[in-house]
Amino acid sequence: MVHGELWTVKELFVLPNEYIYWSIQIVMYPFMTGLVAGAFVLSSLYHVFGIKQLKNMARFSLVFSFALLPVAMMPLMLHLQQPQRGIEVLMTPHFTSAIAAFGIVFSTYGLIVASELWFVYRKHFVKTALSLRRKADKNPLDQVKHLFFSALTLGAYDVSGAALHQDEKAVKILAGIGIPVACFLHGYAGFIFGSVKANALWMTPLMPVIFIMSAVVSGIALCMLTYIVVMEIKKFNVRRAQSSSSNLPTSEAIKGIELNEIRITARYLLFFLLFAISLELLDLIFRGYTAVKTWDILRSVIYGKDFTDIFILQYGVGNLLPLILFLWPRLTIRRALVGVIFVLFGVFMMRWNVVIGGQSFSLTFAGYMHYHLPIIPRNWETFKEGLAGALMVAATPFILFWLFCKILPVFSQDSEELH
Repeated sequence: MVHGELWTVKELFVLPNEYIYWSIQIVMYPFMTGLVAGAFVLSSLYHVFGIKQLKNMARFSLVFSFALLPVAMMPLMLHLQQPQRGIEVLMTPHFTSAIAAFGIVFSTYGLIVASELWFVYRKHFVKTALSLRRKADKNPLDQVKHLFFSALTLGAYDVSGAALHQDEKAVKILAGIGIPVACFLHGYAGFIFGSVKANALWMTPLMPVIFIMSAVVSGIALCMLTYIVVMEIKKFNVRRAQSSSSNLPTSEAIKGIELNEIRITARYLLFFLLFAISLELLDLIFRGYTAVKTWDILRSVIYGKDFTDIFILQYGVGNLLPLILFLWPRLTIRRALVGVIFVLFGVFMMRWNVVIGGQSFSLTFAGYMHYHLPIIPRNWETFKEGLAGALMVAATPFILFWLFCKILPVFSQDSEELH
């Protein structure tokens, strides 16, 4: 059976060898890489531009960006028919193609984020390693933790004021370098689509810029969503333990920090969201104004076949509703939660409409193809290319983030500031 035949339904005049080859995993691929770039840009608002109100959110988003990084390649690995060859992109990078250049960009960005994390949390590594070293009766777990944190220090045990000041300078330099690298990491995904001359919907020089702006939007929205969920869990645990200890911060104090962080972050989300919407509408208007020979088929897809997906789901639910929710005065946590969910949905629909919508019309310009997402996996192919595979990709960064939180004190600053 030909790859794509399981989920493709043809209509009118379609060539025999035409199918929707790029399925949900290729939708998830630019979506996940965009989250990586957006989360890093959010963390850089504090480290580079010195927005001190975002200090806690910056620490959080930097760790979350690192948790998202390994998942960026996961959709491609699931989509490949020979996934064991995927490592060659990283082992033999070169600039002869956009995909090959991904090896250099991905490796460079990974090293930047890992280095920045090390400088941010080096003091924690040193203090933990020294406290475990001084512990008299170490059990086997303590010995393993001592070796682990001692290795993380890389032999740099100096935590004096001058040394920590040098760490802060290194973090600022790495964050400044990382911003263009993060944008290029996701911009090249738009470059891949925008450089496909055979596809009328993808061929536009604005595609990389649109991808970058929507990536920043989605990354900030996901960090806000995760931050709200974590802080709500933290408030619930504090309320449960409040009766047994008076030294814990109150849930009202945690709510104050949470609301302040969310309101400030929402301003930047709104700023980038307006830019992303403007670029997408500009591209749509430009296509209609120039009206090249492929505009007839594009118009039938945009204003006909995919009207609901584009104008109702993407622009209506994913763009217009969040704008109303965030522009309404006195933003609340509940309203912010609903707004960021709609934003993430809108960015996902943008990726869906680009990837799936770009394959929906035949090269004959006289036929259409419809993609039916496999819901119930019948075999390995429908699992990895269906809803189950997409959910597995979406859940992986949260599992990694939970593991990183066991090592890094991501939310320790919150308790310190509350006292």
